[in-house]
Amino acid sequence: MTYCVGLHLDDGLVLVSDTRTNAGVDNVSTFSKMHVVESPGERVLAMLSAGNLAVTQAVVNLLHEGVEVDDTTETLLSVPTMFRAAQLVGAAVRQVYRVDGEALQAQNVGFDVSILLGGQIFGRPARLYQIYAAGNFIEATPDSPFLQVGEHKYGKPILDRAVQYDMRIEDGIKLALISMDSTLRSNLSVGLPIDLLVYRKNELKVGLKRRINEDDEYFRMIRERWSAALRDAYRTIPAPTWLG
Repeated sequence: MTYCVGLHLDDGLVLVSDTRTNAGVDNVSTFSKMHVVESPGERVLAMLSAGNLAVTQAVVNLLHEGVEVDDTTETLLSVPTMFRAAQLVGAAVRQVYRVDGEALQAQNVGFDVSILLGGQIFGRPARLYQIYAAGNFIEATPDSPFLQVGEHKYGKPILDRAVQYDMRIEDGIKLALISMDSTLRSNLSVGLPIDLLVYRKNELKVGLKRRINEDDEYFRMIRERWSAALRDAYRTIPAPTWLG
């Protein structure tokens, strides 16, 4: 399993993904689930993938080679808009299903893939999408400024309570890392290291791309201080008055 989260803020995008893949309890591997396409000054697009590793890698490879949509072969470096990029990713997912879906079903393996796609193309706004296994997709909005794929339930409560579209991107980074830490603590199928990408609106280049390991001082501080803050918070809440 995996956990990926993307925040679409007024300041830009914050994208975080873990790197653990499992093929059984004794076969744990590390693979980056973050795929970046960048042409500085012209476009930045990043994909975070969850699901069957063979399926997600096939989708990514197709997108590099080119996918035919409406009789035109395009890649993420040629599409004119982020909406078209989301359509292209959806088309790649459907193409992989046409090739591999029947064989997977014969082996009782589900066609499991979901992708977050975020970025900006020159002259267009920054956008963030979630593409499903059917190839359809939804978009993050100021009212719902984050999207998640994979094992999302443990990291969602903090985002539901705290993420706001107009918050500073630095605060978005903190919340995304707290959300990831909550998932790491509660689900062994999600694991370090984590990949972090920060994109500031209209810069058209990656602002920060960082691999965070167990020995990362800032992430260790986040883990320790968030745990301490939670313990302090519940202790300050008055006991129920109806206890007698």
